[in-house]
Amino acid sequence: MPRKVISQWDFGELFPPEATRRVYTVSELTAAIRQLLEEQLGRVWVSGEVSNLRTQSSGHLYFTLKDAGAQLACVLFRGEPVPNRELLQDGQQVLVQGDLTVYEPRGQYQLVVRAIELRGVGALQAAFERLKQKLRAEGLFAPEHKRPLPKYPQRIGVVTSPDGAAWRDVLHVIGRRAPGLEVVLAPCRVQGEGAAAEIAAAIRLLNQWHAAAPPGSGLDLILVTRGGGSLEDLWAFNEEIVARAIFESALPVVSAVGHEIDFTISDFVADVRAATPSAAAELITEGLFASRRQVTQAVDRLRQLVRLHLTQAQQELAELSRRLLRQHPRRLLQDRWQRLDELQPALNRAVHRAWRERYNVWAGYLRRLWAARPSAKLALQRQTVAELHRRLRDSARLHLQYAQSRLTTLQARLGLLSPQNVLARGYSITMEAATGKVIRRAAEVSPGQRLKTRLGEGEIHSVAEPPPGPAQ
Repeated sequence: MPRKVISQWDFGELFPPEATRRVYTVSELTAAIRQLLEEQLGRVWVSGEVSNLRTQSSGHLYFTLKDAGAQLACVLFRGEPVPNRELLQDGQQVLVQGDLTVYEPRGQYQLVVRAIELRGVGALQAAFERLKQKLRAEGLFAPEHKRPLPKYPQRIGVVTSPDGAAWRDVLHVIGRRAPGLEVVLAPCRVQGEGAAAEIAAAIRLLNQWHAAAPPGSGLDLILVTRGGGSLEDLWAFNEEIVARAIFESALPVVSAVGHEIDFTISDFVADVRAATPSAAAELITEGLFASRRQVTQAVDRLRQLVRLHLTQAQQELAELSRRLLRQHPRRLLQDRWQRLDELQPALNRAVHRAWRERYNVWAGYLRRLWAARPSAKLALQRQTVAELHRRLRDSARLHLQYAQSRLTTLQARLGLLSPQNVLARGYSITMEAATGKVIRRAAEVSPGQRLKTRLGEGEIHSVAEPPPGPAQ
């Protein structure tokens, strides 16, 4: 086969034809994305928080499912047979199953909801919430139906398993705090299939036993309890049959199911809820335990009161003895003598002080009399007149000196302004010889007018001549 010869000047196609491009319209691209989402992801489960929930007049529900980083638009159509629609509330954490698709008019991907569950607990929690809302609507949780527990119970009924730790805890607390309290056990299963029916039957059995008992020998209350466990383990206490048996009980019911963080329907329906079985036993025996403690402390309190009474009596006796001693006549006489001894120096000081005050008064009168004699007043007036004469003389001298100085100043200023001084510096004043009118402008003088010029020393008389004409 001949070999293809390539010339060194063969550079190939310098300008190849334009590559083929696939251009989508918006509708085509959106449809392709929708097809891709529906085929690749399809029906999915998504967890998140419900927000922006709104119900259209058509009955369709629209909401947003969001978490900390993103959000997803969701739609639940009216005709879709989805249970638990009531779980959709703003702020609710849910699990949602649905078909992922794209709403093409907006180009927005969304989830068409097919199922709803509360996040983390699933169908059991959803059933719990539904029953809770139903019973609340019927008034089973209303505060006005709650009854107070008797303060001093004599006999109680307990609904629980005889093999459980709750039964042992209740007996232990009662034996420690109120040994005389009688306990009647209605045994039943507390978990598993059929446990709810047994619990409800045990509650009704204790009510029947109480109703048939002679007066004063029946039950005071019923304790429904079990230990902790998962939601599935505690589910028997979330059944409607148990809730209605508690509500219909003629005796007050205490519910103590699980631990402090566990809440069951029986807790909401019961008259009192306790966090644990031990806490329930302590709550029931609180009045008996407090009374027992008061009786135990009564002897010590009585002993303290007797000691206090004796101490007060001894103090009163000692006070009376001291008062009697103070009221004895000899003690009173001694007090008076001592008081007299204390007053003697004070009396002497008072007499001396009075004499000194009188002396000072007379001395003051004497000084005032001496100062008021005529010769002293005359000498004082003379001194005053002499002082006034001296001040008048000094004042007249000062005023005269001031007047002389001012006169000298005015004379000097007047001399500076005198026309004579101006003439002495070489100036002269020309006046009309007949009237003495001062000539200030040459235009005021007419030829042949007689003038008089005053100099620094003497005067000059002259006759005005016409000004010389222009040279010929």
